[in-house]
Amino acid sequence: MSNMLKKLLGFQQSHFDMVYKQFKNEGFSLRQDSGSSRQDADASVDDASSEGEQATEDDKKESQKDSQQHEPAAVEQNHAGGPVELRKPIKIKDWKEHKGEPEHSTKKEQDTSQDTSENKDDRTYIDTDLKTNRAYLEKKFGLPANADIIIRDFTIATHPETKALVVYLEGLSDKTVINDSILKSLMQLTALHPTSNTGDRAELVKETLLPGNQVMTYEKWEDVIKNVLMGSSALLIEGSNKALVIETKGWQQRSVSEPNSEKVIRGPHDSFTENLRTNTALIRLRLQTNALITEMLQVGKRSGTTVAIMYLKGVVNPKLVKEVKKRIKKLDTDMILDSGMIEQLIEDRPGSMIPTLLSTERPDRASAFIAEGHVVIIINNSPYVLIAPVSLWAMLHTAEDAYLRWPFGTFLRIIRFLSMVCAMLLPGIYIAVTNYHAEMIPTELMIAIAASRENVPFPVVLEVLLMEFAIELIREAGIRIPSVIGPTIGIVGALILGQAAVQAGIVSPLLVIVVAVTALASFTVPNYNLSFGVRIVRFLFLIAGAIYGFFGIGLLVIVGITYLAGIKSFGVPVLAPVAPFSRSHDVLIRKKLFELEERPTYMSPLDKRKQEPLQRPWSLQSETTEEHQSGGVNSDERSKRDDS
Repeated sequence: MSNMLKKLLGFQQSHFDMVYKQFKNEGFSLRQDSGSSRQDADASVDDASSEGEQATEDDKKESQKDSQQHEPAAVEQNHAGGPVELRKPIKIKDWKEHKGEPEHSTKKEQDTSQDTSENKDDRTYIDTDLKTNRAYLEKKFGLPANADIIIRDFTIATHPETKALVVYLEGLSDKTVINDSILKSLMQLTALHPTSNTGDRAELVKETLLPGNQVMTYEKWEDVIKNVLMGSSALLIEGSNKALVIETKGWQQRSVSEPNSEKVIRGPHDSFTENLRTNTALIRLRLQTNALITEMLQVGKRSGTTVAIMYLKGVVNPKLVKEVKKRIKKLDTDMILDSGMIEQLIEDRPGSMIPTLLSTERPDRASAFIAEGHVVIIINNSPYVLIAPVSLWAMLHTAEDAYLRWPFGTFLRIIRFLSMVCAMLLPGIYIAVTNYHAEMIPTELMIAIAASRENVPFPVVLEVLLMEFAIELIREAGIRIPSVIGPTIGIVGALILGQAAVQAGIVSPLLVIVVAVTALASFTVPNYNLSFGVRIVRFLFLIAGAIYGFFGIGLLVIVGITYLAGIKSFGVPVLAPVAPFSRSHDVLIRKKLFELEERPTYMSPLDKRKQEPLQRPWSLQSETTEEHQSGGVNSDERSKRDDS
């Protein structure tokens, strides 16, 4: 066995080479700037390679000398079965030079040289030669393999004739606009006179021949390619180093329809779509003011997703706008497909049970938040927009609260708040009462509970967990099943499972009622992300009640409130205006609409007042008329009323 091991060691030593690499032990740090981090990484790699090359040059001669001297002796000792002498490894490059073999570049060096050659072909600015520009477009878009890119060569009917080409993306561009507004105008309706200045041909075509409503001039390839990928068409003319980008976006899209997740009781029935411009237009229909600002950003190195930020200038806090733009611009990711991905990347507490951004598909609700000083984030290809910042109480509100009379809106808010508390605490309270605090309920009810659980073989904790798992299973199945039979399967499944479980003696009848009420209460939470947090927290309270009873539930309530008090959404506490307390009349009990005169103070808006103090002057006039007819009042009371 020892001889075989020695032979293997000798074979490895004589035929293979071992290369050591030294890595620096660096601690974990969040990358703030992708550009600087990459430069630092490249610098560290260069330093390490220079140190390695310097050390290798010093030991090169000695290693070659040692290998020449000790190699025959080592081979003889290996065949003789003696001890193996370990020699210092050398690089493959040096070993090949010693053996007299030609030196070949490694794969990494070949890739580096290939990348360098490709980078040399990259151009920043557009050339005046049309053939050169066409060749660059074919290389950049991968033609002819890429079937989505269309390059149309044609001749502008000038004297003399001028060659040109138009490039666009099949499926994202409107062919009717391209044919009528670009090709037809330049090939048939041309009235371009010859000019000695060939550099102004693009500008002359833009001013006299293109009837498009949006035509931009660019000199860099980066801008041209980005606009083509977004659905615009680029026009390049022979002899001009500029490209004309014409707005020709047009693809199949979903029309405006009713909201799916936020059902409308009273109010407008339109909702956001996947088209960004349609979404911004729906908001501008409700806020027709020049103070409404829309800023565009690009996110995603591969997807190039357009993100719009809308806010009301003169109302919103400039620090809030700056913070939102900074977080979005710092995103260094390949792809953004939906607003949910943006939400996870820019929120303050990604691991929080409650969301710190509000998502909605209703334009009227987004417009109301903009008017109060919030910032709305709209993502292209997503029917949900994000609102920042947001408080916990805003997630319990709906748009109908403002459309209904104030007693009805207040009643619905109280119902939602109590339902949220019930959805979190009811199963845990049932377990705590059954196991630890039986004296807190009437004796007759306790006897009925004990009688119903007489034939149940499981402890109450396992019994509740089984029913909660069944409810979650039915809820998820109802969502994934096609909408035609989804509600039917949910209702039938719940009835069959509940009735069969009671008859089989697996669960008690009272527990079925408790779990059903808990599920109904969780459905009343209007925000989908918040309802997820409520469903998860319910299991925490269930475990706390099973271990410590009411003491555990109370302790977890204190911990939860303390945790919520420390969460912020873009600098605004999620419990505001309750903690920290600030004056607001739109939390749980909504006051009359004409009494809501100020914007929320926790938003720190520039314009704190949203309406004048007196919104019902006719009511005071009617009271004055009645007083005059009834004999009037004394002058002191009238002066006090006028002052108020």
